[in-house]
Amino acid sequence: MSLLNNSNIHPSTFLLLGIPGMEAIHTWLSIPFCLVYLCALLGNFSLLFIIKTDSNLHEPMYFFLCMLFVADLLISTTAMPKILSIFWFHDRKIYFEACLLQVFLIHSLCSMASGFILAMAFDRYIAICHPLRHSIILTHRVIWNTGLAIVFRGALLFSPQPLMLRWLPYCRTKIIPHTYCEFMALIKLACAETRIYRIYSLTAAFLTGALDFMLIICSYVAILYTVFHLPSKAARLKTLGTCGSHVCVILVAYIPAFFSFLTHRFGHKVAPHIHIFVANIYLLAPPMVNPMIYGIRTKRIREHFLQVLIDLKF
Repeated sequence: MSLLNNSNIHPSTFLLLGIPGMEAIHTWLSIPFCLVYLCALLGNFSLLFIIKTDSNLHEPMYFFLCMLFVADLLISTTAMPKILSIFWFHDRKIYFEACLLQVFLIHSLCSMASGFILAMAFDRYIAICHPLRHSIILTHRVIWNTGLAIVFRGALLFSPQPLMLRWLPYCRTKIIPHTYCEFMALIKLACAETRIYRIYSLTAAFLTGALDFMLIICSYVAILYTVFHLPSKAARLKTLGTCGSHVCVILVAYIPAFFSFLTHRFGHKVAPHIHIFVANIYLLAPPMVNPMIYGIRTKRIREHFLQVLIDLKF
């Protein structure tokens, strides 16, 4: 009978603590967090507008980049409003269903962002290793089907999370020492055997971020092999230059992600506020930095942006 009464299984609300040990300066911390969010909104929407309006940018790389920008916008918007609410208004309460939705959205969207970065690596591989077949292989239909497959993978792999978390008993505490709801943080609150849940979490992480990263490494090994067989140094540098922005995006996305993943599961001696900071950097830095990388390093985007500014001025 208790199974039919959800209040006996889980609380109606959780309390998000924010950054443990730093509650006294939450208001000050809200300033950089808010600026990061505003920069992410402005940067991503600006580049989406530029790519949409400039027909010269209607290429596979930029289509995948637009998909990444949309995923980044959704990731930051899923987490940041609640984080700022905690910092500004001390509004730590989050309803159980809203917490489960946030868990699903954050994990599935991060998986999708990783998949789009992998798709961009595949585009670079085809463009450099098989340049004559690039337009034949990466047709508009293939691009959109690839995007849909990445979205479907993220939704499918992480859709069990809300169901699994819903039927766990939470009888220890309802305080989550984090700025947002996260799968492993909720698992730690359960007073039941969670070994299967942890195995599922590791498997899902491997089938998304870890597998994507390994495939990206393989694509760049093939790219480097092709580049170093080019006849001149100038040709090698020019070809590698086309990958520079993408390599920066890879580093921004995967270094904090892997560090956050490892500290969450194995870094028991890492201070809680350090872990929470890293988790927030992993979630919120890429949406701000990715548009900057492509806006600064891509000549056509930079020129279009400057032209828009000139038109607004005059």
